[in-house]
Amino acid sequence: MAKVVHLNAPSRHQSDTARKAALLACFAQHRRFGDDVFWLKENAELLNILECTGGGPMPDALTVHEGFYAQAEKRLRFFPQYYRFLLSILLDLEDLGMTGTKGEALVNWAADQDMARAELSDLQRGEARRLMLRRGRDPLPDDTGLDDRLRQFTARAATFALPNKKAAYELTHIVFYLSEYGRQDPALPGETRQSLDFAGTLAFLDQDADLLAEICIAMRFAGMSPPGLWQDWLVRHAHRFTVETGASAPAQDDYHEYFVCNWWLALIGQTAFAKRFEHDRMAFLRPPTQPGVLREMSESMFRLDTARSPDWQAMRGIVIAGLSEDAHAILTQAEEASYCFDAFFSGFSRTYHNAMPARS
Repeated sequence: MAKVVHLNAPSRHQSDTARKAALLACFAQHRRFGDDVFWLKENAELLNILECTGGGPMPDALTVHEGFYAQAEKRLRFFPQYYRFLLSILLDLEDLGMTGTKGEALVNWAADQDMARAELSDLQRGEARRLMLRRGRDPLPDDTGLDDRLRQFTARAATFALPNKKAAYELTHIVFYLSEYGRQDPALPGETRQSLDFAGTLAFLDQDADLLAEICIAMRFAGMSPPGLWQDWLVRHAHRFTVETGASAPAQDDYHEYFVCNWWLALIGQTAFAKRFEHDRMAFLRPPTQPGVLREMSESMFRLDTARSPDWQAMRGIVIAGLSEDAHAILTQAEEASYCFDAFFSGFSRTYHNAMPARS
């Protein structure tokens, strides 16, 4: 029988070190297993957050990963398709305090194998470069335009005025990589500010805490201050997660949303991962939330067809008239939070100036 733990503040009987040790043990030993790509993904994400927030555990808590570390060379040679996950885990373990210097040797091996040149996208190449530069090796020394191409992607704000989660997550990760997770100036174009505002507005309209947390983190790394309304909503949301423990706790849960919401808490100086954790299987479940307004807005705009206008002030009453009371409240908050909602709506309306080409 699963046990549900409802706690919004750190346990008085479990220290920060003990909580993080239990969290690491859960993901290392109790949810999935080391040859599962989802094991790699979950553990890479958790270790990355602990490393980049400076809130890492004491080295003793990393003993749950000693088996992984001991076989790191074997795994990398047999699973080279997962080299970015494997290097990320290995480098974070060392930087969090695990004794060893395998990271440099395995970075050099991956670079010598030209693994970064097998990637299909600039985003993946950017991640590979960021990882290997942590040990002083640029896997793509001849690709001097890679960072600028990534910056160009972030500067096209129109991309992020339309619902496209893949593009929005790529935007946040580009900021993560170019800023070295907040450690350096990513030198982003000025237009990126609007891109992040558009993407965050869509996430808030959809009440998508996972994406909105990443966008707020990216804003901080880009030298921006996210709207206070977004920040307050994320803090409330983060504290309302529940944790189930025991053999029946589902593996298909909301762990990633829990991770990034707590990453946000750490970034703004609040206590992250404040639940009481057990050295056992755990599931992390998002709190109930009211549906977002994004679908209602999209359907309303689609039905208007040629009557759509890019002018938000002209369309505001028409759009609001077709919304439920709750949806209206979310839209009003989104409008208040964005510094450029009129420009966002102009792209969201999809009222293109150029006519579609006629069929031949």
